[in-house]
Amino acid sequence: MSNVTKQDPVFDLIQAMSKAEKRNFKLYATRLSGNQDAKFLALFDVLDGLDEYDEAKILKKGAGIKKEQLPNMKAHLYRQLLISMRLLNVQHSLGMQIREQIDFARILYDKGQYRQSLKYLDRAQELADESEDHIMALHVTQTQKAIESLYVGRSMVNKSTAMSREADRRMSIVSHVNELSNLSNSLYSLHLKLGYVRSEKDIEVIDRHYKPILDKYRDTPLTFTEAIYYDQSQVWYNYILHRFVASYRYARRWLDAYEARPAMKEAMYDNFIKGISRLLEGLFLMDSYKRYMAVMERLTEARERLCALNVNAEIIYLQVYFAGRLNQHFLEGTFTEGLTLVPEIEDYLRRHSGNIDQHHRMLLYYKIACMYFGDGNYKRSMEYLQRVYSTRDPLVRRDLQCYARILHLIASYEAGMDYNLDYQIKTVYAFLTKMNDMHQVQRQLIDFLKRLRSIYQTDFKGELNALYERLLPYTTHPYERRTFYYLDLISWLESKNRNVSVAQVRREKFLAANGR
Repeated sequence: MSNVTKQDPVFDLIQAMSKAEKRNFKLYATRLSGNQDAKFLALFDVLDGLDEYDEAKILKKGAGIKKEQLPNMKAHLYRQLLISMRLLNVQHSLGMQIREQIDFARILYDKGQYRQSLKYLDRAQELADESEDHIMALHVTQTQKAIESLYVGRSMVNKSTAMSREADRRMSIVSHVNELSNLSNSLYSLHLKLGYVRSEKDIEVIDRHYKPILDKYRDTPLTFTEAIYYDQSQVWYNYILHRFVASYRYARRWLDAYEARPAMKEAMYDNFIKGISRLLEGLFLMDSYKRYMAVMERLTEARERLCALNVNAEIIYLQVYFAGRLNQHFLEGTFTEGLTLVPEIEDYLRRHSGNIDQHHRMLLYYKIACMYFGDGNYKRSMEYLQRVYSTRDPLVRRDLQCYARILHLIASYEAGMDYNLDYQIKTVYAFLTKMNDMHQVQRQLIDFLKRLRSIYQTDFKGELNALYERLLPYTTHPYERRTFYYLDLISWLESKNRNVSVAQVRREKFLAANGR
């Protein structure tokens, strides 16, 4: 029997509303209906009082609402909720304010009030420029041209050339933003499928498709939005190619642009938070602890302001925050302390289950699994690894799916659950081959696991040392090193050789590297 809770758009929207939004809606609805007993208002009260959507309870408590009336009543309530929230939030959103000014201008235009209409369009243009909303700015310019052609009192002859040039300039910016945002999205999608490049052939394919567009904008003066998408594209391009220093530099440029335009942090909050995420990830892979902690502090300080913006900002912020905190504990080798975050993360994933994409869910599960592995709780690690590779789509983060299977093999051995290890190895080997992700590090590790049953106890440490010596050169190999971004095999082998925990090995390395 399915345990999935039935969802409903209007119920989900009510659950996502703040107390202020609910209070404002009640006031708005009462004024609108002129009658506090209006049926759609009664439906709102019923839905607001439910923990989960239950149509039987709605009809029972719904103040005379009949089953056949319910779909139309919900549709009407949904629309009124959106109108109410728009009226409440318009003052906090430049995008809404721009559209409001345009709507007012259209009303006045239809009434033949051209002069007043143009005044509202001028205000809309100012707001569009302030928020770098180039598509709306172009729309306003085109509307201004149409009105000016009718209202000749503002020297149309003198202005026509200037307005046409302005329209052309804005169209060019919109075209650039579209091309660069498409490039950024394409590179991000490639990362979700590929992870990091695995061969010279991968590099050739990526350079052939993406480098010409990046080179085209390299020395071109860019607006704020153009520059953000260009830097974003460079971050993903260099990240996929293992060029973490270059990726870090472009992430810095990405965030420096926001520091130069602080108002844009709220106007484009999602892009701003993602920029911090990329900066943190680059510093994590570069093992730059002090700079990493400085950025984490910066993120934490912005929490209250960002999470107060809206639900979406809170969801994106917490994605970045939890991944950042887990990575911090990896760097410090404090796995036990890191595991105290797990209940919070599980609660976050549960509360926002419908809003967190598969990629970010898998990423958090994988990091938690690695945390349990480092802490020596192999069974719990295996539970979270199964959540990663049990996804229905084999192409979503196939890199994580591959390494989750490998780590599951090691955890099975460590947990003493190696009775079917041979079968597990064959299954993992087949999956890696299918995903075209069988490389030298994986071969060496799987060959070692295959031979475990035939290794005498007296020879075990010698075999571990031999595997360690074979893997160590790959940590600096242009392509093979990608495995070590996912699996700290070197620390695991050192822990086995010294008969200490992975956490102790990681902690000692951290203290030595940071002079503690």
